[in-house]
Amino acid sequence: MENCETKKHCCSKVAKPLALLGASFVLSFAFVSLGEKVYDGLTHFRSFDRYITVKGLATKDVDADLAVWSLSFNMASETLADAQANLAGAEKTVRDFLVANGLKPEQIRLQNMNVVDRKAQIYNNGGDMTLRYILSETLVARTGDVAAMVKASQNVSELVKSGVTLGDPNGGTNPVPQYLFTKLNDIKPELIAEATKNAREAAEQFARDSGARVGSIRRASQGLFTIDDRDKGSPDHKKVRVVTTVEYFL
Repeated sequence: MENCETKKHCCSKVAKPLALLGASFVLSFAFVSLGEKVYDGLTHFRSFDRYITVKGLATKDVDADLAVWSLSFNMASETLADAQANLAGAEKTVRDFLVANGLKPEQIRLQNMNVVDRKAQIYNNGGDMTLRYILSETLVARTGDVAAMVKASQNVSELVKSGVTLGDPNGGTNPVPQYLFTKLNDIKPELIAEATKNAREAAEQFARDSGARVGSIRRASQGLFTIDDRDKGSPDHKKVRVVTTVEYFL
């Protein structure tokens, strides 16, 4: 019995150090594995913190598809009836002129009419009141036939020759036709794709110069589309422009 007890005591003394050694080995291995994971995580984090911001530009020349022209004219007379008759004659002349240049009658409408009685004005200085009544009117022509509007605007001197007094009675000038492009949504996808492609090319050029590699998109934003005259002499031809801003991981 004594020998057995002694052996058990000895075995117990030997087992404890071995258990501690095994536990230390397992713990060390766990710390090494954890350290590797933390290192990999930090490296991954730093890689996601490296990025470049570039801009991509895309432009496209387009033709205006809508033309709008506000034509103002005025007539003056001693009596209201005469002024009205003269203004009606001027209105007919303007409408006939626009139709003769290619616009349709239904594309021309009355925008406003104004009557001024010079004797009724508060600040009447008592001057010559022979032409007491001044009547003014504005017609608006709106058409998708841009070529017809261009033709009419180039022949506007014919109205002056016909006796139509163009412009505001207070001395304001008559505005020129406005040419618009209304089909932006049709070309948006094309321009966005081109702008994004150009941004990618800029990022790749930067990466090559710096010895890096372009990764996936971190963030992207689309700028505003702008539509401007292609040049001052051709307001019926437009240039559409958009800039996209893209961030790429490196």
